Formats: sequence, structure tokens, C-alpha cells
Amino acid sequence: MIKPSPLQGRGLGVGAANAALEVPHTPALSPEGERENAAKQPTDSTGSPAQAGASGRSAYPHRSPAQAGASGSSAHPHEVPAFAGTQAELADQAELAARLCKADLVTEMVGEFPELQGLMGGYYARAEGLPDAVADAIRDHYKPVGQGDDVPTAPVTVAVALADKLDTISAFFAIDELPTGSKDPFALRRAALGVLALLQSNSLRLGILSIVQRFAFDPLHGGTMMRVINGAFVPFEPAEAETHRSEAKLKVSALVLTFFADRLKVQQREAGVRHDLIDAVFALGGEDDLVRLLARVHALQAFVTTEDGANLLAGYKRAANILKKEGFTPAPLPFRGGVGGGGLPDGAANGDSPHPNPSPEGEGLATHAPEPAEQALIDALNAAEPQADTAIAAEDFTAAMAALASLRGPIDAFFDGVTVNDADPAKRTSRLALLDRFRAAVHKVADFSRIEG
Repeated sequence: MIKPSPLQGRGLGVGAANAALEVPHTPALSPEGERENAAKQPTDSTGSPAQAGASGRSAYPHRSPAQAGASGSSAHPHEVPAFAGTQAELADQAELAARLCKADLVTEMVGEFPELQGLMGGYYARAEGLPDAVADAIRDHYKPVGQGDDVPTAPVTVAVALADKLDTISAFFAIDELPTGSKDPFALRRAALGVLALLQSNSLRLGILSIVQRFAFDPLHGGTMMRVINGAFVPFEPAEAETHRSEAKLKVSALVLTFFADRLKVQQREAGVRHDLIDAVFALGGEDDLVRLLARVHALQAFVTTEDGANLLAGYKRAANILKKEGFTPAPLPFRGGVGGGGLPDGAANGDSPHPNPSPEGEGLATHAPEPAEQALIDALNAAEPQADTAIAAEDFTAAMAALASLRGPIDAFFDGVTVNDADPAKRTSRLALLDRFRAAVHKVADFSRIEG
């Protein structure tokens, strides 16, 4: 199958057929596309950008100053504008800026001085009378282009900058053009770092995977899916094309999430965040809100450095090793045994025959009277699990860690006072299920098996 280049006729979050201008979508962060310091900009005697070398054509032939209702050029073109306008107005401005942000690439000025791309687009937009928010977004949509660069905060600029970078990443991943080793010709790693900086600086709650899937596999972008048979292009049947697209979505989603995880480790290394903790949170799966993920990682790092955290980690690893050695297969739902947990039916503690089948709720049942240390762990889990669930739902990960910390003493006492591999098969199975429940409780916040130490 011949794969279309993502550089041909792609809009930013809009279909190419709807694009106002047919311009190539060049990699936003390519080395030749980086802009130099504003002090190096050529100017005329009035201090405005030099027009020498310009094509003489309007970069925005479909808009006049009167149509734009422009407010005129800003006295401070690099100053962040006020966040004016309704959400619908901001969305319209973001779409207009996205359609036009690459238009300056066809001008002779940028052709002669590629480092001025974006910057010249902003000047051209103001000269055409477009709103300042649109001109600023066109000027700054490449940002941040490196460590220490300014991170946009204006809503329209942030939207276009994110769309540009995510569109570039998703398009190249969709055609298997991934960075390898030291080779990254399209600067996808830098684009990912730019996305991370934009999300964190603006505290944006964004599901990256859903956006990547839409950018990479929206029919408006992908067009007709083709394959080569006997040297000829043959379109997929609709049902077959949908199956192929669904499989590709899963594959690309996994690759993109791993890619962002690696970039997040690089970015957070200087902040002193451990890479294994990022792995532990990503391993839970389904987490693509990087702001929430980092909050969880920071709470986890603070927890594992405490005595309770270190001891709970040791208890977790001991439980996980026992379960692995025994080849224990977890029940469909977490084990709940003992008093208050549905483990013993009424009367079982008095010698009556325990109920051998699951409860109506489907939870596993203990088949013996728990020993004191065993019952203490059951009670601790009964208390800690709902507390952790409530805290996680409220995204209070520090409180979730505190709830787990209450398990430290009971799990230590369990290993000291209870024989897991009892000669009685029923006791052994019940205790393995209890350890599995303990492991599942810890996994509510992170996969502790990924944590070093």
C-alpha cells in the first residue's frame, strides 16, 4: 500500500477540502523552520518588517480589512492579548488561524528567509486587518520550539499550536514514519515536548489519544483507503476499510502513548521525577490526560519516599511474587472476605457450613474462619478501598496514597502471622485471593511492579 504524505494538503484539524488555502503542511519544528531571535528581523526605515522580497500578493486574498473588522496593529505585537470573546468567537478565530498559519510559506520573503516563517505570517495577517488574536496565533503557533522558549497562553494561539503539533505527530505515526535512534528528521520529539509544555503550562485537560485518532484516521484526512494488487491501486471495500482503520487506530494509539511517555520522562528528569514512577502510572492503561497523570506521579513520588510507602512497596512485591509463583488466576471481581466484606455467611463462624458459591454480587467468599491477622487485613481493605476510590474520583491522589498507607501494618502482620500456602487447599486459595485483592487495591493508583527498589 502506498501511503499518502501527511505534508500534502492537510489542514489543522479541518478537512483539506475545506481549507481556505492549498499550502503544504511542513513539519512545524523542522530545523530549517526554527525562527531566529526577533532582533535579527529585517526592517525598513520605519521599523516595520521589510517588505523586500515579498511576492506582492496578499497572503489572505479572501479577507479585506473592512471584512475582518480588525482593531488594527497592536502597539506591542508580542504582548499576550486579553482573552476577549465568547467561546464560539474564539473557536472561529482558532479555525481561521489554523487555515492560514502556513500561508506565509508561499511568500518570497519566507522563501528567502525560512527562519521568518510564522513571524511574517503574523505581520501579513495584521496588514490584512485580521483580528489580533488570529495574527498572534499565526505568529506563535510554532511555539514552544525549544527548552526555555515562551509557552503561549492566549486561547487561540494555544489551540492552533496544539493542533499543529498533534496533527504532525499523528500523521507521521499513521504512515509509520517514527523517530529512530538519533534520527528525527521531522522533529517529532520536539513537537511532543511542545505539546507537553502547552498542556502543563495551561493546565489543559485533554485526551491526547482521541485527538490523535481523529487527526490520523478521520476519513476527511485519510481519503479513500487503497492497496496495491498486481501493480494497481485498488480501493478497500467499505467494511474492510473500516476494519483496517480500527486496527490501525489501536496500533497507532499504543505507539503514540508510549512516545509521549518517553518524552514525559525526558521532560520531567530535570524536575527530579523518577522515570519508573511515570512507567508505573502509564502501565495502568487508558490514561492520556497528562495533567492528571503528572498529579498522580507527584503524589506517588512523595508517598514512596516515606517509611509507609517503602514498606507497602515491599509488602506489595512479596504478595506479587507469591501470586506469580503459585500461578494464581484472579477472580473476575476482587476478593472480599471476613466480617463486613461478605466473606463469611451468617453462622459460618459458629461452625455452620460456609456457602461455597459466590454471593449475589459475584464476590468471592472465604471458606474458613480467618485468623486474626487475616481478618485485620480484610478489615483494612474494607476501609481503605472505598476511601481510595473516593479520593481518586476527586483526583486527590495524596489522599488516595494516605488510604493505601493504612494497609502497611496489616499486610506486614499478615505475612508474619499467616501461612499463605496452607496444607488446606481451601485456605490456600482464600489467602491467595486475599493477596490478589490487596494487589488490586494498590493498583488503583499505580502498578507497583514497575517501581524500582
